[in-house]
Amino acid sequence: MSLEPDPPAARIDPPAWLRAGAPAAVLAALPNSRAVGGAVRDALAGRPVHDVDVAAPLPPEAVAARLRAAGLKVFETGLQHGTVTAVLDHEPVEVTSLRRDLATDGRHATVSWTENWREDAARRDFTINALSLDAEGRLWDYFGGRADLAAGRVRFVGDAATRLAEDYLRLLRFFRFQARYGRGEPDAAAMAAIRAAVPGLARLSAERVWMELKRLLEAPDPVPSLALMRETGVLGAVLPEARSLPPLARLGEADPLLRFAVLLGAGGSQPAGDAEAVARRLRLSGEEARRLRGLLSTPPPDPDLAGADLRRWLADVPPEAARDAARAAEAADGRDRAGLRGRVAATPRPVFPLQGRDALALGLPAGPAVGRALAATRRWWWDGGCTAPAESCREALKRFATS
Repeated sequence: MSLEPDPPAARIDPPAWLRAGAPAAVLAALPNSRAVGGAVRDALAGRPVHDVDVAAPLPPEAVAARLRAAGLKVFETGLQHGTVTAVLDHEPVEVTSLRRDLATDGRHATVSWTENWREDAARRDFTINALSLDAEGRLWDYFGGRADLAAGRVRFVGDAATRLAEDYLRLLRFFRFQARYGRGEPDAAAMAAIRAAVPGLARLSAERVWMELKRLLEAPDPVPSLALMRETGVLGAVLPEARSLPPLARLGEADPLLRFAVLLGAGGSQPAGDAEAVARRLRLSGEEARRLRGLLSTPPPDPDLAGADLRRWLADVPPEAARDAARAAEAADGRDRAGLRGRVAATPRPVFPLQGRDALALGLPAGPAVGRALAATRRWWWDGGCTAPAESCREALKRFATS
């Protein structure tokens, strides 16, 4: 327990999210509690605040009891780590007891509870995440996070090597925060510590690696951070399949999966490796893996593709992959494909109009002959520019069925 004076560093007008709803109810129910972490950081940066976390100088059982007494629903979502989730009117707030680390293993920590706010802040990753704010707008900033935020500087709390050895996921988090908040040259001490800590990445689960990569790829411009990752050896350790970065820079704004596919070579002549292997190793979801397969396997279109050639290409690619494939191809070789993308968007995808039942209706016996006749008919339809209507295709099917 610490009874030393703990004066705030500054006072600001309490933001609206702190004065109403679940955050206000939580702060009112827990004496001396404060909002912490990302909500405070983004409020100071003038960015939207999405999730509010609160910390309190009380053990988790006392936190839960006070919240319930105040009429909030409480879910013990991480009690062993001192965290409960309070809910009011369907709005959740994570509440964590102030902690000190007793032991760390490079990923997880054994903790005990404390009443010392500085001690709790000292175990956080970056100075910009070690800020705290109470309901009256009093701001505590033990490690210069507010100045770092204003300067666009992502800096570890205290000794960078120590912070990384406590949790190697912080290597990847550094680049994500650098992409969103960093400006100019990265912190030299952080970069030196990251280079030395690269072997520790082997301790991370595939799910956490993919989660951080995906969050990084959501940044407005992830390329400078990816370049730093490559320079320090981090990118090679977590994504050895990554190709050159200029195509990703040319791609511009896009969703994380399209950016990931371009990073792996989508749109070029030789995409990296096996999409299935990458998806399995990083534990992508089924939908993510399916889309990645489509993007890496779609043949890149020629920039002048139009007319019958464009229809043939559209007929052979997955329906949801065409526009992404055109964008990826433009990014891969740097040529202007804006016209192609417009033509792709304006051209309905041709769909071969026959199915197996059409062959059976002609009296063709079920079996391999049906597949051969349909394949020959589709090839005839494709060679003709994918425009022949169903009746013409049936006539062609008759010819192929009897030939």
